[in-house]
Amino acid sequence: MARTDADMTQGSIWKHLLQFSIPMAVGLLFQQLYNTVDTVVVGQFVGQQAQAAVGSTGSVINTIVGFCAGLATGASVVISQRYGAHDRQGLGKAVHTTIAVTFIMSVLATLLGQLIIDPMLRFMQTPDDVMGESHTYLSIYFSGVSGVLFYNMGSGILRAVGDSRRPLIFLIVSALLNTVLDLAFVLGLHMGVDGVAYATILSQIVSALLILITLSREDGGYGIRWRQLRIDRESLFSILKIGLPSSIQSAITAFSNVFVQSYINYFGSACMAGYGIYNKVDAFALIPVQAISMSSTTFVGQNWGAKQAKRARDGVRTATFMSLGATVALGLVVFFLARPLLGFFSPEEEVVAFGERFIRIVTPFYVTICFNQIYAGALRGIGDATVPTVIMLASFVVFRQIYLAVTKALGAGFVAVALAYPMGWIMCSTLLLVRYSRSALVRNVA
Repeated sequence: MARTDADMTQGSIWKHLLQFSIPMAVGLLFQQLYNTVDTVVVGQFVGQQAQAAVGSTGSVINTIVGFCAGLATGASVVISQRYGAHDRQGLGKAVHTTIAVTFIMSVLATLLGQLIIDPMLRFMQTPDDVMGESHTYLSIYFSGVSGVLFYNMGSGILRAVGDSRRPLIFLIVSALLNTVLDLAFVLGLHMGVDGVAYATILSQIVSALLILITLSREDGGYGIRWRQLRIDRESLFSILKIGLPSSIQSAITAFSNVFVQSYINYFGSACMAGYGIYNKVDAFALIPVQAISMSSTTFVGQNWGAKQAKRARDGVRTATFMSLGATVALGLVVFFLARPLLGFFSPEEEVVAFGERFIRIVTPFYVTICFNQIYAGALRGIGDATVPTVIMLASFVVFRQIYLAVTKALGAGFVAVALAYPMGWIMCSTLLLVRYSRSALVRNVA
C-alpha cells in the first residue's frame, strides 16, 4: 500500500484539516461499531440484563485502556514534531520506543484488568441480575486487551505523520469482522455476552496485526525494524512528559465515570440499559469534534516543530469553526430523532424512554465540548499537556463528583444526575479558553 503521510507545514489549512479529519471521523465511526454492535446484538437477541451488562462496563474498560491511550497521544505528538522537523534519526528512536513500551503495557493491562473486575463491579453497586454477565464480559475483554493497545499505538504513529487512511482501512476491516463474529457467536452458537466479548477481542487483534505488519514494511523513517526495538531514554522521557498527564487524565476521568455509573445503577437495569444506548448515540454525534481535535493536534505539532507558530494558531481557529458547525448539525439530528435512533438499539419501551430523557437533557450542551476538545488538542500539539490535564481532571472528576454528592444530599433525582456531564463540560471549556489565550502558541505569532 502506498505511503499516505502528509506535510501540513504548507498549503491550505482547512483542506489539510478536512482531508485528515474525514478518514479520522470514519475511523472513529467504525471504532464505535465495536461496542455498538455488541449492544445492539445483545439488546435485540439476548435481553435487557445482558444489554445493561455490556453497556455499563465501558467506564471500567476505559480506566485502563484510557491510560494507555494517553501514552499513545504523547507518542503521536513527539513523532509528529520530529517528523515536522525532518529529524529522521530521532523519529526512528521515538517509533521503536513506542512499540517497546506497548509490549510492556500490554502485559500490565492484562494482569491489572483481571484484578480489578470484581472490586469495580461491587463499587458501582451493580445489580445482582446484571453482575454475572458483566463479570463475564470484562474477564474476556481484558484477556485480549493487547489488541486494542497495539492498534492505538500503531495507528497513532501513522497519524502523527499525516496518514489517517491506512488506520481507517484496518479499522473498517476489523469492525466488519466484529459484526460478523457477533452474529455468528450469538445467533449461530447461542453464546450470549461471552460471544460478543470474544468477537470484540478477536477483531481488535486482527486490527493490531494489520498495523504492525504495515509499519514493519514501511521504508520511511517511521517504519519498525524489529532488531532495533529498544527504549531510547530521551524519546521515552519526551513521550512521558506529554503522554503521562494525558494518561492520568484519561484514567482518572474514566474512573470517575464509575462513580457516575453507580448513580445510574441506582435506578435499576432499565435505566442502566437506557443510559448505555444513549451513550452509543452520544458517541456517534461527537465523532466530528473528536476527529477535528485529533487533526488539530497533528497540525499544530507539525507546524510547531517547523517553527510556524502563526500557522499553527490559524489552524486552531479553523478547527474550532469546523467542529462547531458539525456538532450543531448532528446535535439537532439527535435531538429530534431521539426515539427512532434509540429504538434501533432496543425494542423495550422502558429502556428507550430512559435513553430519550438523557438525550433531551444533554444534547443542548454539545457545543461546549468543541472548545475543550480543540483547545486541549492544540495545547498538546505544542507539548503543553500538564495544565490541560489538570483542568480536565478538575472539571470532569473533582467538580463532577462534588456536584453529584451535593445533588444527592439535596435529594435531587434523575435530571440532576444527567446534568453532571454538561456542567463539567462548561467548566472545562472556560478554563481551557483562558489557558489557551495565555499559551506560547498565542503569544508567539512570528
